[in-house]
Amino acid sequence: MTQSPFKDHFSSTAIDYSKFRPDYPPALFNDLAARAPQRRLAWDCGCGGGQATRHLARLFDRVVATDPSAAQLSTAPQFPNVTYGTAPAEHAPILQDHSVDLIVAAQAAHWFDLPRFYGEVRRVAVPGAVLALITYRPTQIVDPAANRALQDFYTTTVGPYWPADRRHVETGYQSLDFPFPEEPGPEMKIEVRWDLEQLVGYAGTWSAVKEYRGQCGEDPLPFLRQSLASVWGAPGDKKTIFWPLSYRITRLP
Repeated sequence: MTQSPFKDHFSSTAIDYSKFRPDYPPALFNDLAARAPQRRLAWDCGCGGGQATRHLARLFDRVVATDPSAAQLSTAPQFPNVTYGTAPAEHAPILQDHSVDLIVAAQAAHWFDLPRFYGEVRRVAVPGAVLALITYRPTQIVDPAANRALQDFYTTTVGPYWPADRRHVETGYQSLDFPFPEEPGPEMKIEVRWDLEQLVGYAGTWSAVKEYRGQCGEDPLPFLRQSLASVWGAPGDKKTIFWPLSYRITRLP
């Protein structure tokens, strides 16, 4: 089988990705697990550093979590019922035919070769299995001045350096090809209280920041830090930051 080129945007920032990426609300995975026909096996596809895996581990007898980046997998949390495997979304031989009750791709599906991924989903899914593609939309800060500084950095400073597939995150995955009858997802958001350095650390995991560094030969994060610092207050002050969640969810035949 010929594999699609791996779009490796995150291996070089795997440790920071694990440290700074926000966590999902546990209620999201409670909802998805309740939809699954059984709770025997879940597949976390494009698991990265295991941000979703940890939630699936408490809800399913077994979890298989795969990612093409060995660097990302090296930062993932270990659980006795979780098996990690280095594999692309489009070909996961670690999974048997018709064995998986819930397939999750969290903040990952916009990088996939979707037709081939869907073929693999159909191969591994049990009848009635649930497929959930999850994304969180761009970052928002409740504080208006800080939010303006962040949005200017997002759209102007590093905006031209976002990979083309990032557009699917902007639309809440509504622009993704999804040839299945859909179920609505729960209305939820990720919400944190972060200080300035936590937010800058998170921005350092953005694929556009990596691309900016490569093309421009300098780090854009000092520009962001300076811009935010001018309106933040004390650097240790915490502000409410959130990401609206969006989904494409289906129950497979």
